[in-house]
Amino acid sequence: MISRFAPAPTGFLHLGHVLNAVYVWDLGARVLLRIEDHDRQRSRPAYDAAILEDLAWLGFRWTGPVTRQSERGEIYARALDRLRAQGLVYACACSRSDVAAAQAPRPSARGVDAELPYPGTCRARGLHDGPGMALRVRLEPTVERFVDLRLGPQEQRPHLQCGDLVVRDREGNWTYQFAATVDDMEQGITHVVRGEDLLDSTGRQIQLARLLGRSRPPAFLHHPLIMKRAPAGGSGAPAKLSKSDRDTGVRDLRAQGWTPRQVIEAATSSIITP
Repeated sequence: MISRFAPAPTGFLHLGHVLNAVYVWDLGARVLLRIEDHDRQRSRPAYDAAILEDLAWLGFRWTGPVTRQSERGEIYARALDRLRAQGLVYACACSRSDVAAAQAPRPSARGVDAELPYPGTCRARGLHDGPGMALRVRLEPTVERFVDLRLGPQEQRPHLQCGDLVVRDREGNWTYQFAATVDDMEQGITHVVRGEDLLDSTGRQIQLARLLGRSRPPAFLHHPLIMKRAPAGGSGAPAKLSKSDRDTGVRDLRAQGWTPRQVIEAATSSIITP
């Protein structure tokens, strides 16, 4: 059994990350640490260093060297070539606003976020790859079935949920969906443990991995999220924690004198400061 803890260095760790780490390490698998810094515009070395320090302070130990997506460009390029050889890759000039204008968002299956399914605008346009162009992979109609280790049997239709996947964005960054799928395949990940907000990513990643040559997908476990409490008297719906929530940041809690045990207990009991 091989799992991974894969934070993005676009902010400091917060209690939501700690909860994910508890689920990952409690699985009893070997845990690889992968820094998902594919977003070059938002990733920062200071956050990268802080993630390693905070994990060590919390007592989480990983197997082997830390891997960083920013150093794996050749691996992603080779995976892209495999998809190109199947005639599945095409250039896309659409911006997010173009996609939004073409089609209404589709609600997430878990009600966490809304998606913008791609309507296939550039599929047959024969555009040339170049600056300012994204690359997409064709997702033909399939029904992806899997059994989540916590939520039970699931059925997803990626071609309806998201449409053709962006694998490299308009700024030249490899996308989360593509890089994570390639990494999980290349690193031999057998168990993917992550929050419920990523449940909808599973079917498309299974389909993409199959196109890349992975015959058996990893097992998936999607755990509950820690949700922010609405302000007193507020009418807004609860929202998941983000890196901007300083009152639940590990760095800030450490500065207040919290112990590792207190931080982990706060995460696992979903106790957060209002």
